Amino acid sequence: MRRRLGAELLARVAGEQGPAARRRIHETPGPRWFDPTRPIRTVHSDASMFIGGLRALLLQSLHPLAMAAVAGHSGYRGDPWGRLQRTSTFLAVTTFGTAEDAQHAVDHVRAVHQQIRGVTAGGEPYHAADPHLLGWVHAAEVDSFLRAHRAYGAHPLDDAGYDGYLADAATVATALGVLDPPRTQAELAARLQAYRPELHATPEALDAARFILFHPPVPLVALPPYTALAANAVTLLPTWARRQLGLPRLPLLEHTAIPLAGHALTATIRWAMTPPPPPP
Repeated sequence: MRRRLGAELLARVAGEQGPAARRRIHETPGPRWFDPTRPIRTVHSDASMFIGGLRALLLQSLHPLAMAAVAGHSGYRGDPWGRLQRTSTFLAVTTFGTAEDAQHAVDHVRAVHQQIRGVTAGGEPYHAADPHLLGWVHAAEVDSFLRAHRAYGAHPLDDAGYDGYLADAATVATALGVLDPPRTQAELAARLQAYRPELHATPEALDAARFILFHPPVPLVALPPYTALAANAVTLLPTWARRQLGLPRLPLLEHTAIPLAGHALTATIRWAMTPPPPPP
């Protein structure tokens, strides 16, 4: 059962070639951007990323230009699992892969971003390679991964460790074209606050939130655990973001059942995706 569940989860987040990709990423010899002791490896290898990833999507959608680019070019509705698999593979390659493969992954994403441009429904132009827009996507992402790991990680870090995580993530962000990405929690908080005047929920953002939270493309049997993961992602959002997306607060559940479910699910995912020890 452990192998079957682990294989199903890996197939969802990494595609049918997930096992081969995992071996290639982790077993190919060569220098890496991050050695095994770095905090980015601790955070990005933890099951809390499932919750952090959902929170990141919801938070990122509140920038109208970022959401316009996603709605117009990502195909998240037509191929949501493909988009997830591309994102998870990029994170895995840049975190654990060889330096050469990490650079190739970054170069590919930058080339794709150069081609994505358009105009919002309100007539405002956007370009996915805009450093300011990339900065928002990065800040929302690392804030989500950090908060999810602090809440549900198997081995939460101290403040110095999370500052180290942000410094590691800034290496990848800089390679992608982000200017002066935050390297400490204080810098991250200030950066998120600086973006606040630009943020609001567009119809596209509300539509994306409904899709992610209420109409996810998951089998019926997986709907209860997915709903629990999504509920935990929502509870980790800042109050202002929840208000923008029209997501109500449920104080009693948010302090009892929802976090208990989050801990149970991340523990189960962690168990399923960690290969069992070899027999003696």
